Amino acid sequence: MITSEIKDFLNLQKLGYVATVASDGKPNISPKGTIIGWDSQTLAFADIRSPDTMKNLKDNPSVEINVIDPLIRKGYLFQGTAKIIEDELLYQEILNYYRDNGIKSPINSIVLVDVSNISDVTSPLYDLGISEDEIKSKWQKHFANL
Repeated sequence: MITSEIKDFLNLQKLGYVATVASDGKPNISPKGTIIGWDSQTLAFADIRSPDTMKNLKDNPSVEINVIDPLIRKGYLFQGTAKIIEDELLYQEILNYYRDNGIKSPINSIVLVDVSNISDVTSPLYDLGISEDEIKSKWQKHFANL
């Protein structure tokens, strides 16, 4: 399900968004810079500064994660069930992965997401026949002018 292509995409993109639901039913979305494809069924991300996300996942482990390339306006939406891990062998293994890849922030816990569904996400501009190169060029110019 989580292919090597998707894992490579996640490693290239440094920002994704995790959506959870609070106990009062209100949505919560939180940016995460540590989303990785851990294996063919599991995503992981680090709890660096995520108190609301962690509280929500303890009450309701359902989660959606959206990771989009901001230049080509393509990416993936992942749906699944989260599990928070701390102080176990897999936690240490994933923590070591993050440290080996330059994450220096303190990590409180790690969230594993058992992925049940993956959807491609693309900009409606593609429906108009605009090419990936044209879209990428447009957004490169936009960001260059900031």
